[in-house]
This record gives sequence, structure tokens and C-alpha cells, in this order.
Amino acid sequence: MPLPGDLRRIARAFEEATAILRRFTPGLVEFDEKSPGNPVTEADRLVDSSLRSSLLREGEGWLSEESADDPGRFSSGRVWVVDPLDGTKEFVAGIPEWCVSVGLIEEGRAVAGGVCNPSTRQTFLGSSEEGLTLNGLPARPRRRDLLAGAVVLASRTEIARGDWERFRGAPFQVVPMGSVAYKLALVAAGLADATWTLTPKNEWDVAGGVALVESGGGIVTTTDGLRPSFNREEVLLPGLVAASSGLAETLLGFLGIPGKRR
Repeated sequence: MPLPGDLRRIARAFEEATAILRRFTPGLVEFDEKSPGNPVTEADRLVDSSLRSSLLREGEGWLSEESADDPGRFSSGRVWVVDPLDGTKEFVAGIPEWCVSVGLIEEGRAVAGGVCNPSTRQTFLGSSEEGLTLNGLPARPRRRDLLAGAVVLASRTEIARGDWERFRGAPFQVVPMGSVAYKLALVAAGLADATWTLTPKNEWDVAGGVALVESGGGIVTTTDGLRPSFNREEVLLPGLVAASSGLAETLLGFLGIPGKRR
């Protein structure tokens, strides 16, 4: 169970991260490549250090894209799973679809988290105890049970590869979007109806967003029909599907995924 101050801690961490990110101009940022097509910037590294300082307390574990993995997380009851800058490609390109993502994991579940997009001035916070907010106001997934007319957020990279051609002619609108954490946050707060990934994602990519969707009463499942589980030795998760509870059953049936979750 998340503690009463956890969301305040995340909010303060986002304020400090945003102050760091103001030093950079998206679209005019120098970057290196960790691997071909996988950029990393000084902003990634600085925000990682800031989040660790803001969030981590004695006895808690840590998993971040920009930190060396510490096996001590496996013996911690509470683990922070973070992506200091999810959507670095968009950050480098100057597309406002990147964010800072934070998830708090207890017994494998994302019980609290947040996503902050400084470019759009949106801060999403949520926990299993306190529900979901967007910029301090209550939020929730859209109430929809039909795919017809639904707004579905899809990976820009997957669309560019042609992976979404199979959905041409489907009854929903497909909107390309960057950061997967940001896509999950938009679905959680009712600013889109659903999102799914066709490729596996690392825990740090989605922990914060999963916490938000579930905090708002939405459904998240992996593409093999299971509820996402975190703080594992293998940090790569199968693709994810997220939607409101009303739309989930219809959507999972359309995608051929068994059950809402097991």
C-alpha cells in the first residue's frame, strides 16, 4: 500500500526535474547514441541523478534506464522504477511528446506513479489509495464501450515501420505519439481512449503509466493477457494494452488477447 506522502514526493521530484530540463531547448540538444537509433542526452543523466536524490529513501530499491542495475532491489519492499526522459527521440527532435516517468512498485505491482511533460505543462499523479489527478484536478479514463470512433495512440516508430498497417480500415482513429509513458498517461486521464504497443517495453518505460491507468480505474494487460508485473530480473515486458474498463473487453477481443487480466 502506498504511503500518504508518496505522491507529494513524486510531485516534488518532478519540480526539480523540470527545473533541470529548462536548461535545455528541445530540438537543439546534443546527444550521443547508446546504440544505433537510441539517443541519450545530458538531460537524461542529470534528471536521473535528481530523481534518485529526491525519491530514494533507506530500504527502498531503484531501477532506472540511466542507472546501473542494483540487485538489492529484489530484497526491497518498495522499489522506484523510473525513466528520467521517456521519448528522448522526440526531445531531441523538438516534438513535445516526451516526459519524466516514475513508478512505485510494491510486491510486483505499480501502486503509485506519475508522468510529467514539461513541454505541455501536464503533471499526472496517481495511486491505488488516492486516485488520479491531472494538474491537481481529478481525472479518469473516458467512458466508452465501443471501438467505433475511439482515439487510439500508437507508437510513432511502429507506424513508421509499417507495423500498424494491419489496422488500416479499423473503426477507430489512430494518432501517432512519442513516449509510451505519456501515451499511457493520456489514456489514464481520459484524453484518449486506448493505446497498445506491438513490441516489448522495459519496465522503466511503462511503470509510471501503468500506475496511472490503474489508479484511474482503467485496465492494463500485457499482450499475453496478464497483468503487468514489475521488479523482475528480466526487465523487458511483452507489449501492453491500456484502455478504460468499459472498452477493455471489446478491445482485447478485437486484438485477440485472452481475458482482461489473470
